[in-house]
Amino acid sequence: MVMRISTRTIYDIGSQNITSLQTAMSRTQQQLSTGRKNLTAADDPIATARALEVTQSQSLNTQLATNRANAKGVLSTETTALASATSILQDIKDLAVKAGNGSYTDSDRESVAVELEARLSDLLGIANTADGVGGYVFSGYKSTTLPFTKTATGADYQGDQGQRSLQVGSTRSIPITDSGASVFESNTTGNGTFVTTADPANYGRGGSGIISAGSVKDATLLTGHNYQIDFQVVPATPGVAKQTTYTVTDTTTGALVTTSPQAYVSGQNITFDGVQFDVKGDPADGDNFAVAPSTNQSIFTTVQGFIDALRAPGSGPAGQASLSNKLNQLQVNVDNATDNVLSVQAAVGSRLKELDYLDSSGDDLGLQYATTLSQLQDVDYTAAISLFTQQQTTLTAAQKSFTTMSGLSLFNYIS
Repeated sequence: MVMRISTRTIYDIGSQNITSLQTAMSRTQQQLSTGRKNLTAADDPIATARALEVTQSQSLNTQLATNRANAKGVLSTETTALASATSILQDIKDLAVKAGNGSYTDSDRESVAVELEARLSDLLGIANTADGVGGYVFSGYKSTTLPFTKTATGADYQGDQGQRSLQVGSTRSIPITDSGASVFESNTTGNGTFVTTADPANYGRGGSGIISAGSVKDATLLTGHNYQIDFQVVPATPGVAKQTTYTVTDTTTGALVTTSPQAYVSGQNITFDGVQFDVKGDPADGDNFAVAPSTNQSIFTTVQGFIDALRAPGSGPAGQASLSNKLNQLQVNVDNATDNVLSVQAAVGSRLKELDYLDSSGDDLGLQYATTLSQLQDVDYTAAISLFTQQQTTLTAAQKSFTTMSGLSLFNYIS
């Protein structure tokens, strides 16, 4: 059976085939020009959905990398500030040791006081370090508030206790600042458990007793109470040496700790209720010393205390003892402040180290995302070029055959 095909049918079929071939070839050309094998979501819905998920994860990873860079900037600024603060505190301690020289005159001590004032101003400037983004490093959540303002007793903290943080990982948020209260205000006095002080009136009585910072003898016996050590002196008489004794009173309860006056020996340990310290020198009758639980003190108050102590009137053994008592106490406080700053500096360093690790894992994750996206989206150029060449050949053949067929007619054979 012979099927007859009209000229119109030949034209329609040929035109449709050529159009289909041109469309396929155009799609391949677009794949080559864009580098993407899926031009629309319809090409591969599953791969397209997966690529969207990976792209979103990749964007989040990029943002986290930016956050880590910002965190490093602020933490590096804080590290520099803390290192400078440590250096200044060491200078202050050296000046305190220098000022304790017994041969110094009031004029010499005034010179040291002036130098301490300069160090105090330097320390205040460090505490008010800017974070480089319009705020201050040590102001807590009040980032735009100047942390410290100078006062007659040191400095007042204007910030809060907040610790600003940034999300630097998908499940990790890291502190990027420390409050000025935790760095410069939370410094324990004394040995960290209790603090010993001399009654300022000892100088007027002529006493030259110097009390040590002391230590904990037995932690299980500590009460956390306040104590007062009172000295009694019986002057020497012919044939009888001078006698110096002391009594210890728990001023919290009012109870007498010592059952009877104890003989005083310069430099000999005085021990009670788990605490231990010594007193050296020659206390006068009525002199007293105090023991109280350690508290927190601002480093600025401590340094201002140094300055005031150096400018306080005093001469002779009693004056030197009064100065030594103050300087010994203040030096311990500076040591505690230095330890606190170093502790914060170590914590900042650990955060920077963690950020380095997170950067490394973030880079690996970014590479993984890029590889996955490439597998989902990127065209295989070798296969695509081969297909394009094949489609081009097919289209050329189809066009030539259509031209030939469309030229056939019975009129060509009628003479």
